[in-house]
Amino acid sequence: MFGFRFPRFLERLSLHMVATGLVVLVLVLLAGISATSSPAMARAFPEVLPLPDGFAPEGIAIGRGTTFYVGSLVDGAIYAGDLRTGEGAILVPGDPDRVAVGLDVDERSNYLFVSGHMTGQAYVYDAGSGALLATYQLADPADGDTFINDVIVTHDAAYFTDSFRPYIYRVPLGPAGRLPDAGAVEAIELTGEFQFQAGGFNVNGIAATPDGEWLIVVNSSFGTLYRVDPATGYADEIDLGGDTVERGDGILLHGSTLYVVQNFFNQIAVIELEPDLLSGTIVDVLDTGDAPFRIPTTVDRFGGALYVVNARFDTPVAPDVEYEVVRVVP
Repeated sequence: MFGFRFPRFLERLSLHMVATGLVVLVLVLLAGISATSSPAMARAFPEVLPLPDGFAPEGIAIGRGTTFYVGSLVDGAIYAGDLRTGEGAILVPGDPDRVAVGLDVDERSNYLFVSGHMTGQAYVYDAGSGALLATYQLADPADGDTFINDVIVTHDAAYFTDSFRPYIYRVPLGPAGRLPDAGAVEAIELTGEFQFQAGGFNVNGIAATPDGEWLIVVNSSFGTLYRVDPATGYADEIDLGGDTVERGDGILLHGSTLYVVQNFFNQIAVIELEPDLLSGTIVDVLDTGDAPFRIPTTVDRFGGALYVVNARFDTPVAPDVEYEVVRVVP
C-alpha cells in the first residue's frame, strides 16, 4: 500500500497551527495563574506595620529587599522592619543627644542617612548593622534656630533641608557612595522665586530626579513647591494652576508623579508634573487606605504601594501611645 503525505505547504501550515495553539494555551494558563495569584501576593503584605509604643516616628526609608527604616523624634533611635511580615526591631539604640527626622538609603553602599532636627546634624549609619559611620554638622545652632528636616540621596551627594533657614546642605559622595570628611559639607542658599517666612516652618520634604539634575522641595508655610538647581540653589516655583499643598511634609517623586503628604490634613496630594517640572496638576487626593491616616508625615514606595508613617502629632508622646506605618495603594 502506498503511504499518504501532505503537500509540503500543508505540513508547514499544520505545524504552525499546532505551535500557535500551544502558545495560546500557555498564555491562557499563565493568565489564569496570574489572576489567581495576584490577590494572594497583595495579601502577603500587611496593611498596618506596627512600631514600638512610644516611638514617636517621623521619617521612613525603604532599603534593600523589603526592609524599611523609621526614625524616632524622641531619641534618634532607628527601627528596622520587614514590609512582607510587618515584624522588626530596633536597629540603632536611642541616644538622648540625637533626634531622627527624615531618612534615605543609598542602596549602593547600604548607608542610611538621617536628618538630625535642631541639633543641626546629619548622621550616617550602616543600614545592615546599625553602626554609626559619620556625623556631619550641617548648621550651627549657636548661629540661630535650625531644623534639619529631610534628606534625599543622589548619585553624587546627599541633600538635606532646613525648615528654619533658607538653605539646603550638600554632603558630596564619592564613587559607590563613599563618605567624605566632616568638613566637606556645603551650604547652598535658596534663591530665585523661593519664598522664606522668617519664624515660620519653611522647606520640609525633598525629592530628586533620577539623574540628580533637579531637586524638588515643598514649603510647608506657603504650600508651594519648587524646582531647585542643586548646583546654585536657584528655585523656580512649580505652577499648580492656583492650587497649593498646604501642610506639605514628606514628598516622593515616582516617574512624573509627585506625592505630597499633607500631615494635619490627613491626606496625600497626587500631582502629575510636566517634563520640565515647572508646572503640574493635582490629579488625586488620597485620604485613607484600609488603615486610616493619623497625622501622616513621610512616604516611600515599594511594589506599587505607598508606605506612610502615622506620626500622631495630635497626641502627646507617651510610653503607651501606639504608632504604625500604613500601606496605601494609589
